[in-house]
Amino acid sequence: MAVLVAVAVAASALARLRVEKDVVLAAARAVLQLGLVALVLTAVLGSVLWSLLFAVVMLVVAVATSARRIGAARAWPWVAVAIAAGALPTLLVIFASGSVPFEGTSLVPFAGIIIGGAMTASSLTGRRCFAALREERPAYEAALSLGLPRAEAISEVVRPRLAEALVPGLDQTRTVGLVTLPGAFVGVLLGGGSPVQAGAAQLVVLVGLLAAQTVVVVTAHALMRSGRLLPTDLREGLQP
Repeated sequence: MAVLVAVAVAASALARLRVEKDVVLAAARAVLQLGLVALVLTAVLGSVLWSLLFAVVMLVVAVATSARRIGAARAWPWVAVAIAAGALPTLLVIFASGSVPFEGTSLVPFAGIIIGGAMTASSLTGRRCFAALREERPAYEAALSLGLPRAEAISEVVRPRLAEALVPGLDQTRTVGLVTLPGAFVGVLLGGGSPVQAGAAQLVVLVGLLAAQTVVVVTAHALMRSGRLLPTDLREGLQP
């Protein structure tokens, strides 16, 4: 791990990306956090109740991370709505259908994967759309001048950016087994499952991620249109 961190730091320094410190800190945090999580999970996985509480903690951290990443810390309740709208129904379908047993050993990993994917979709949507609203302010004002309501004017600018948040998930799903063997597949194999079981688990994960992320993007768009999910500068600056 030390060698890989050194490679990342060296590459950043050579290209003058100025993220050397971020790389080292991220790696150090990963070591600390995974060490603590490993200790916690030893106790948590044996209880469905504690596993549910752990999943709630993951959701809270995901909301805080995404809100900070998109520069909309004050709009965190609406970030929470977007992430929960995608993650919770997806997890409900996965467990209620019996595709995955409702127990601690499966609840925590599946919740982590789906919530993490929803967080990524939220962050990508916010970053792309908010950047577009700042850079294409004339297009927004032109839409208003044509008589479009504020919500429609916002949509005219951000709608072309929405699908970009789904590109990573779509590419991963399209190339699974050909380019990558994702974590769920490898995890089931390492746990003693058959290749068929591993493939089934991975399909549930990939399709679940697509469902969750798509709902996150749609919900975030609706909240942007209403003016709720916007950074302070855009909420004040995009007045009709």
